[in-house]
Amino acid sequence: MAAAPLFALVDCNNFYASCEKLFAPKLAGRPVVVLSNNDGCIVARSAEAKALGIGMGLPWFKIAASAESQGVVALSSNYALYADMSNRVVEVLSAFTPDLEVYSIDESFLDLSGFRHLDLLAYAQQIRQRVGRWIGLPVCVGIGPTKTLAKLANHFAKKGPAFGGVCDLASLDEATRSRLFSETPIDEVWGVGRRIASRLSEMGIETVEALRRSDPDWIREQFSVVLSRTVRELNGVSCLSLETVTPPKQQIMASRSFGNLVFDIEDLREALAHHVSRAAEKLRSQGDEAGALTVMIRTNPFKPTEPQYQRTVTLPLATPTSDTLHLIVVAHKILDDLFRPGFAYHKAGVMLSELRPATARQADLFGVAARDARRQATMQVMDEINRKWGRGTVRTSAAGHRAGWQMRRERLSPAYTTSWTDLPTAFAV
Repeated sequence: MAAAPLFALVDCNNFYASCEKLFAPKLAGRPVVVLSNNDGCIVARSAEAKALGIGMGLPWFKIAASAESQGVVALSSNYALYADMSNRVVEVLSAFTPDLEVYSIDESFLDLSGFRHLDLLAYAQQIRQRVGRWIGLPVCVGIGPTKTLAKLANHFAKKGPAFGGVCDLASLDEATRSRLFSETPIDEVWGVGRRIASRLSEMGIETVEALRRSDPDWIREQFSVVLSRTVRELNGVSCLSLETVTPPKQQIMASRSFGNLVFDIEDLREALAHHVSRAAEKLRSQGDEAGALTVMIRTNPFKPTEPQYQRTVTLPLATPTSDTLHLIVVAHKILDDLFRPGFAYHKAGVMLSELRPATARQADLFGVAARDARRQATMQVMDEINRKWGRGTVRTSAAGHRAGWQMRRERLSPAYTTSWTDLPTAFAV
């Protein structure tokens, strides 16, 4: 008989800001915020920044002067650093369970159903200590019989100093659990967004405890099967299993707002070539080919006083492919039809769709299969070099070297863990 489910959610605290602080001792104790693409809005805050009342999503330019006067340090998003540190954390966590789901860049679910014979609070503290000692990042652990309860337990572990960074809901008596749930707003429940929370509040359901005591069948009628499942999960009925294998994406998108407004079609060509390269690399990594390519260009919709133009076109491919070079040629043909001079373009992007598993080509009299095989071999070599030496080490000439469209990251920290030239250096005093 299979053991009853038991989950742990391990979440890195203030992940982006913690990664930045890890390699910069001068930031210890200082409030740090991390900015979105083009250094726009605040997407992450250190504990010190939160204590100052700095909110998520605020445009940096609006608060920069006052924030910097309080000692706040703002940094550009360093995605290479965060991805590498996330992989290192997952590697450590993998030693604590044979089954693990990487839920996001800073969160992982662990299957602990076979570990009930252990002191789970002590085991979770061991996880925290090892990640802290080996990786240098602080984490909290929430444990529960369902994924929803494990995520809620992690919230309590973070917010309640008395928990010491670990909360196992099963170790609490019913009265304590009920009190915690009654004190917790409904929007802290996994999957309950602002709109649903507002509707629930209008019905008098404002806390986790109130939702837990709701009739799941009535919730399904009023809302959805998904929220009904959430109610069951809050009552200890596991409806969501661990996803140890990430399902292949059905669509792959690559897009970015430009660091500066773009007027020239050649800049757009380079930007699209860059996005196609990224999307095709992801496509090949999951062993698929694309049957259609979509190209999008647009001006800035947040500047309504400026002339506006937006077009999106999807073109079916005669033969499904993952060949970067071929996809770039198609993207440029689409762009030639889309482009209109005289507009200030703010963003461009591509999407690969109608994905299917890559299959071997049958040989034909004209040697198409042989040519395809050579191109695929070229793509594989390029991917391998970029995996080993860093993204963009080898790229197509179409991606160019013009910098006008590139994302603005004027506050970017070094690639401490993925670039030899950026390795931290220690000096003896």
